[in-house]
Amino acid sequence: MLRLAELYSPVAADIERSARIFHDELISDQTLISDLCRHVGQFHGKMLRPALLLLTADACGAMQPEHHTLAAVVEMVHIATLVHDDVLDEADIRRRAATVNRLWGNERAVLMGDFLISHAFHLCSSLDSQYAAHLIGQTTNTVCEGEMMQVANRDNFELSEDEYLDIITRKTAVLIGTCCLLGAKYADADAELIEGMKHFGLSLGIAFQITDDLLDLTGDEAEAGKSLGRDVHKGKLTLPLIHFLRVSSSRERARLLGILRGEDPKRYRQVANLLQDSESVEYAYQTAYAHIENARAALALLPPSEARSSLTAMAEFVITRRR
Repeated sequence: MLRLAELYSPVAADIERSARIFHDELISDQTLISDLCRHVGQFHGKMLRPALLLLTADACGAMQPEHHTLAAVVEMVHIATLVHDDVLDEADIRRRAATVNRLWGNERAVLMGDFLISHAFHLCSSLDSQYAAHLIGQTTNTVCEGEMMQVANRDNFELSEDEYLDIITRKTAVLIGTCCLLGAKYADADAELIEGMKHFGLSLGIAFQITDDLLDLTGDEAEAGKSLGRDVHKGKLTLPLIHFLRVSSSRERARLLGILRGEDPKRYRQVANLLQDSESVEYAYQTAYAHIENARAALALLPPSEARSSLTAMAEFVITRRR
């Protein structure tokens, strides 16, 4: 298994600098808010989005102070979405720690997510150019659209693969694409390279979410470090389920729908067992892998460097990770 610390080594000092900006921005004289900020600090986890922004900047050849600020911004936006997602999914565990909603309730969790988004835009406003603030605003709008589309399609057992891909592109991949775009843009890359890095991030983000959905269904909760099975319990169709319903016999389809419409608290395990002997899990992995190949192809625009090698290896990490 690849180690992220090794992949991040070309920009390790830049990640530390960005982390300091992140924490300094969230300093509050209110103890209850400081406690919440310290708690969500545990949700940093992989630091994938800031690392992608910084690695892209380094691979494009010109790391700037703006990159450190923007890396903190995208991490704030990402953690805000995690806090809000945990409310929507009624999740109890995140990064092996209790979720904000579990410890303090939904009201504080929603407000904490809002607090992070507000600070992200406050930090963006410190830059001379408003390009990033405009793009982050556009991106968060799209993320919210994706989340609302997903909620609206709960218990929609006719959801198509194209509709699913549209949802995950909006709610997950667009932010990752923005990270890579900003890395290239603020490194003064040319228009072709900026577009290529955006494409890299979008393809990587789609593969990341497909893999994440697979882990929610087939992963180990202790290894993943978060609540699993929430998609099934919330009536969210993900790619392996969509494929199974499309290709299975009428009897198998009826069996799966019966489980999905049931109330058994362990039904996601029943779903996983049903899919285990099908080709649907492998189909989802192969679909994710195809997007990884698209991401890798975009990296051909970059000159050879340690950062480019790390970006290539991160594509492999996305498809092989277990948490």
